[in-house]
Amino acid sequence: MTGTQHDIPAGVVERLPVYLGALIQLRHEGRTTVSSARLGELTGVNPAQIRRDLTHFGSFGKRGVGYDIALLVDSIQRILGADHVHRLALVGAGNLGSAIAGYDGLRQHGFYVTAVFDNDPQKVGKRIGDVIVRHVDELPQVVADQNIRIAVLAVPPEAAQAAADLVCSAGVRIILNYTPALVHVPEGVTLHNTDPVLELLHTLYYLSRADGSERV
Repeated sequence: MTGTQHDIPAGVVERLPVYLGALIQLRHEGRTTVSSARLGELTGVNPAQIRRDLTHFGSFGKRGVGYDIALLVDSIQRILGADHVHRLALVGAGNLGSAIAGYDGLRQHGFYVTAVFDNDPQKVGKRIGDVIVRHVDELPQVVADQNIRIAVLAVPPEAAQAAADLVCSAGVRIILNYTPALVHVPEGVTLHNTDPVLELLHTLYYLSRADGSERV
């Protein structure tokens, strides 16, 4: 590597998962090499930017040949820490939680939902995928036993803060919040908000501009 975790620009780190997703797709299609131009088409990132991003981590690609897809997938997974298994605790066993637990894309990148929790007696004891739903009262012990450091919140908005407090107190260090609620976490815990409505509102701005329908 030519850089360290501390001197890699945040924008570069944010783009690496985008590159990884495209590379895995190409690998599934049977491709073995890819040019920065093709990778740019798939990701929407300027090819020159892709080449600059990858130089932070080493020398990849050959002029006239392109990037070795298998090598680049392995390298980016290692850089991101996705080259080994990460256990996830899922809080919320409703429709959204069930969809998250069954999402193959998580396992594709080494993320496995190994514990699911809910406080609804009708959900506790039922199976979601390969996991039996447990009562939230069991969360601290299960998180400790499985050494879980990542939690996903898929609860009603009014329950989001209590769920965040619970997983933080249990030792979780990364939270993916799939609710529209704004939750607060203590120092040392990383929070990512992934509400799809907010993403749609963000993209709607650009759609409105493209349609010439901006409103004051």
